[in-house]
Amino acid sequence: MSDMPKVDLSVKPEVTAFFDEPTNTISYVVKDPASNACAVVDSVMDIDYAAGRITYDGADKIIAFIKENGLKLEWLIETHVHADHLSAAPYIQKHLGGKLGIGDKITVVQETFGKIFNEGTEFQRDGSQFDRLFKDGDTYTVGKMQCFAIHTPGHTPACMTHVMGDAAFVGDTLFMPDGGTARADFPGGDAHALYKSIKRVLSLPKETRLFMCHDYGPNGRDIRWETTVGDEREHNIHVRDGVTEEEFVAMRTARDSTLSMPKLIIPSLQVNMRAGDLPPPDKSGKRFLKVPVNTL
Repeated sequence: MSDMPKVDLSVKPEVTAFFDEPTNTISYVVKDPASNACAVVDSVMDIDYAAGRITYDGADKIIAFIKENGLKLEWLIETHVHADHLSAAPYIQKHLGGKLGIGDKITVVQETFGKIFNEGTEFQRDGSQFDRLFKDGDTYTVGKMQCFAIHTPGHTPACMTHVMGDAAFVGDTLFMPDGGTARADFPGGDAHALYKSIKRVLSLPKETRLFMCHDYGPNGRDIRWETTVGDEREHNIHVRDGVTEEEFVAMRTARDSTLSMPKLIIPSLQVNMRAGDLPPPDKSGKRFLKVPVNTL
């Protein structure tokens, strides 16, 4: 892994969160403090799974917010291929423009799940559905704000943490301190890798703001999504300072063995590995999601 660029704590982007209650997902609009440029991180497309119906209420709220505030969308960032919600990135991109980016290990995910869903040779496994494939340490800008990507595998091979000014968007790598960490038992997941990735994130300056992709309100508390590196290092129930890699892996492995699969994993993976697009229509013009049997 490459050396990380330095966090500029003096640049404080305006971060607006959008909570999707059905999937406990938090999407973000991140505004450059020195211009009207912004990025969208981890958007959500709505699905009524039983009815087979796609809608865009959550995405429309993000679009309306960007328009009402006179912002220019430059980037749509996916922290990873989500298994618990569908991305609305192409829908938002169609309305507002911007480039769509994800970690370059998306190709590993596409190869794995392209086989599981028997997608055939017409499904491209080279990440070409995205505008930018980020490598570890890659930099980019949102307006005048310098941003960079950190490869943080473990939950999935393609997970990236995106640092924008003093704010880092960690995807599913971390939860709030009382929520701990994400599972590492999906295909390509690895608890040892997750521990190392988290320690990289927690090596950022303690004042760095961290924004979660999910929160489930442990012990009945209100939903929260913002913390700091320092708070995670002191209080995270899974990886606070002093927890060894061996202790973490033992905990994570035991915990993951008790977890059921996310209820939207089947549609989410098929859509998100395509950058948020639905599978192509058949000869009749209808679109279908596959349900593999005895493969997941």
